[in-house]
Amino acid sequence: MDRTLWPAVGLLILLFVLLEYTGVDLWVQDHFFNPATQQWIVDGNAKGPRFWFYDGPKILIILGGLGILALAAMPQKWRPRLPLAKIGRRHLWVAFLTIGTVPAVIGQLKATTNIFCPSDIRRYGGDVPYVKVVECYPENDRPARRGRCFPAGHASGGFALFALMGLATTQRGRRVGLALGLGFGWGMGLYQMLKGSHYLSHTVITMMLAWIGFLLWRRVFRVHRMHEKPE
Repeated sequence: MDRTLWPAVGLLILLFVLLEYTGVDLWVQDHFFNPATQQWIVDGNAKGPRFWFYDGPKILIILGGLGILALAAMPQKWRPRLPLAKIGRRHLWVAFLTIGTVPAVIGQLKATTNIFCPSDIRRYGGDVPYVKVVECYPENDRPARRGRCFPAGHASGGFALFALMGLATTQRGRRVGLALGLGFGWGMGLYQMLKGSHYLSHTVITMMLAWIGFLLWRRVFRVHRMHEKPE
């Protein structure tokens, strides 16, 4: 998987250009919005979907990250009888830092890109013009507030679970880690799309950034060059 770093960077650029210079985002989002009722497929205030696709996954990811941190930081003599005891400490730090930093980096990008969510734009009942990342707001139609919607922040926590691949010692285990990252990421991301909080491009770009972030941490800790034994 470490050999995919540079291809992933290239794919990120390709997908960004493709999604920015086509109307895919609006085409997809139109299918989730009913213009007659001015409602999205999923009600953002509905408690059931919010628990299963927003609050619940976020809590699980935070608890999982803290558990990995505890294993990585605890003395070696405490580890033999605990889960993942055979996993090298470097791999644990890679997993924790991926889970912790991917959402943080995405959050910083959201604060600087000044892009609004679908529910904010006039096409879907909002009050601001639709502008892509590569575009500027019209001089006579600049929003009074800043948008904070690109990339997808909520889904970043789910995609950060790609880091679980690094804790696996078998090909099957790595496939499970990949499936968890994709499952949580797209489950959380689609929920946001269905209630008008993100476009398809926001989720796709977040997925690619999470994968690249995971591989970069593996390079920082040099676990991509060796099969590390537990310390």
